[in-house]
Amino acid sequence: MKSKTYKIEGMTCAACSRAVERAFRKVEGAEEVSVNLATEKMNINFNDEKLKEEDIIKAVEKAGYKAIPLTKPLSLKVEGMTCAACSRAVERAVGKLSGVEGASVNLATEKLTGAYDPEEVNLATIKNAVKKAGYKAVELEEETSGDYDREKKELAAKRLWNRFVLSAVFTVPLIIVAMGPMVGMTLPSFMDPHHNPLTFALIQLALTLPVLIAGRRFYQVGFRALLTGSPNMDSLISIGSLAAVAYGLFAIYHIYLGHKHYAHDMYFESAATILTLITLGKYLEAVTKGKTSDAIKKLMGLSPKNASVVRDGQELIIPIDEVEVGDIVIVKPGEKLPVDGEVVEGLTSIDEAMLTGESIPVEKSPGSKVYGASINKNGSIKYRATKVGKDTALAQIIKLVEEAQGSKAPIAKLADIISGYFVPTVIALALISSLVWFFVGKDTIFSLTIFISVLVIACPCALGLATPTAIMVGTGKGAEYGVLIKSGGALETAHKIDTIIFDKTGTITEGKPKVTDIITLKHSEEELLLLAASGEKASEHPLGEAIVNAAVEKSLALKETEAFTAITGRGIEVTIEGSELLLGNKKLMTERNISLSEDIEEVSHRLAEEGKTPMYIAEEGELIGIVAVADTLKAGSKKAIKKLHDMGLKVAMITGDNKRTAEAIGKEVGIDLVLAEVLPEDKAMEVKKLQKKGQKVAMVGDGINDAPALAQAEVGIAIGSGTDVAIESADIVLMKSDIMDVVTAIQLSKKTIKNIKENLFWAFGYNVLGIPIAMGIWYAFGGPLMNPMLAALAMSFSSVSVLLNALRLKTFKPAA
Repeated sequence: MKSKTYKIEGMTCAACSRAVERAFRKVEGAEEVSVNLATEKMNINFNDEKLKEEDIIKAVEKAGYKAIPLTKPLSLKVEGMTCAACSRAVERAVGKLSGVEGASVNLATEKLTGAYDPEEVNLATIKNAVKKAGYKAVELEEETSGDYDREKKELAAKRLWNRFVLSAVFTVPLIIVAMGPMVGMTLPSFMDPHHNPLTFALIQLALTLPVLIAGRRFYQVGFRALLTGSPNMDSLISIGSLAAVAYGLFAIYHIYLGHKHYAHDMYFESAATILTLITLGKYLEAVTKGKTSDAIKKLMGLSPKNASVVRDGQELIIPIDEVEVGDIVIVKPGEKLPVDGEVVEGLTSIDEAMLTGESIPVEKSPGSKVYGASINKNGSIKYRATKVGKDTALAQIIKLVEEAQGSKAPIAKLADIISGYFVPTVIALALISSLVWFFVGKDTIFSLTIFISVLVIACPCALGLATPTAIMVGTGKGAEYGVLIKSGGALETAHKIDTIIFDKTGTITEGKPKVTDIITLKHSEEELLLLAASGEKASEHPLGEAIVNAAVEKSLALKETEAFTAITGRGIEVTIEGSELLLGNKKLMTERNISLSEDIEEVSHRLAEEGKTPMYIAEEGELIGIVAVADTLKAGSKKAIKKLHDMGLKVAMITGDNKRTAEAIGKEVGIDLVLAEVLPEDKAMEVKKLQKKGQKVAMVGDGINDAPALAQAEVGIAIGSGTDVAIESADIVLMKSDIMDVVTAIQLSKKTIKNIKENLFWAFGYNVLGIPIAMGIWYAFGGPLMNPMLAALAMSFSSVSVLLNALRLKTFKPAA
């Protein structure tokens, strides 16, 4: 028996709560259901063998409501991971806990994310599961997580460097002592292997021990992982290097017994060199990984540390964290704005490039919105703080980029699956290959060389880092150019797109239409415009707003409306001074049986062919004229659509405008497919139609009515100047209102996915080639035997090379 609580949305009265309870009467497995209308929560006791969570949610939906599991977001920093096998082990350990959903570990950011049900499991239990797996989970404060991460990474890199230096100090003389006699070097007589083999061996042991102590973390982590049944890269290094040391001790014992020839068969230098080279590789990896999150560091460094505010009539300088909503903030020329707000006094221009990527400063006056971290160029202003701390636009961007960098792309699944089986397979291959060579007649030294080489050359790190590092750099680079990609999945999907649908108004066009023509049949032009503007003043449609603005420019005194009805996708119905007026498109006139003469139809067609939208006006059932409105194209629309065509993409435009007007605009900018006279609620249906034809669709829009289509498309792209609803529904947000950034987003996706594929090819290829060579297959066909020290060097280089390849994305530049 299991008990769970859900949030129920859509209930308005006691009948609703009873309806939800009744919905479970015939559901097998549901034992006791209680719905609280006041708290909008449902408690259910059920048999989890007969009833699954998805069935509970469906039963509530069938009753007409929505059930949402009461889960909390899970975000923990995991310390101690060194390779993909580690992240896989943490995922397995946490994923087994009842109440934890979607546990995902990103090796590059060292973060565990997902969701958990606080009624079934708590954070302490989750942290304990991580601890049992051999790692440490740390809870982070949202506001300080960036600084904490940076400091921890810098400290970890410094420790690795110190470890490397200490190891190298002892390893270099060890190599000289151990290998000098092989190349003809004469050692002092007290340590000469021919005269004093025991001293020769003990000096090597003495030089090896400090290296083992410096690299003890490999053993602590490696054997702990081995004992928990989730061996990792450190386990391979630990077994390989200790095998070399154990054989060295075995050789010292035989030298002590008088078998001097063992002085030439010791492996101390291999053990020390392996640890030293891998420590160097880990240091380079840590430094390179730090560079992948440069975008976050840059964003975090944009905000000023202090703010000037007015309190009790005095100007005070306070830390930015102490600024409160409602405070009056003073910003002088050249200073950065500390928080978001609204100007109350002063005129200035502000550089908002950090938010939008737009280099031209924006003019600000009382009533204008301003954003934290933007730069005040030339005038002093006072503004009221409206958003502070984690609510500011910059903080939201940082959060968005962090979430995207922490997410996994679907392409990473294969690497995740393989890394889960990788280390046990390598250990098995090392044992099998060394035993095979031993039984075919090779000596212990040869077999040990094979065993150590296989363990040391294998690199699960490269597999684990291939995808997340590229996503971190790619999403960070996007943020730099004002393209906010919300997840790794969106970044991957964008490169598969073959069709892009643009909403017309506010996306391809400026969204600020103007009245161009007034055709009258009864009144004067001014009278017709006055009637139209009086009717449209209560409308929120851009075309209506254009008519009102035209009347205001002519200083016409608008009349009062007695009744107003908006008719979605058609126009408006309004009563002015007792007369009923209809303003709208041809559909509205046809539905209301308003007769249109051939001459009027011809005028309407001509206006539409010129890219203008004709709006019919009828009074008391009789057509009295047409007001034509045209929207200007955005400067970059033609160029962006040409670039998309050059990339092999099909471009469509969707609009509620009449077909002739839409086709005129479409022809002007080079659109392939024009979807005209589409009602707002049907936009998502048009996206579906294209998807049913097998096309991968991206939808670009900015309005509330675009939200369903943005959600329906494979990739939803919202213009940043659009509504919050559109931005929430989108996968990619363009901070500027420039559709050239659509080209940037697609190009960045293609470059990032290409980079990921290169990384995965290198990571898989390295292991597929390296492990057989280490097993002695090349040697069997007459080639040389792999030296364990070379294997360690190759292993270290593989991870660093993947990271360096990911960093090449930092050179990405948008198409000009």
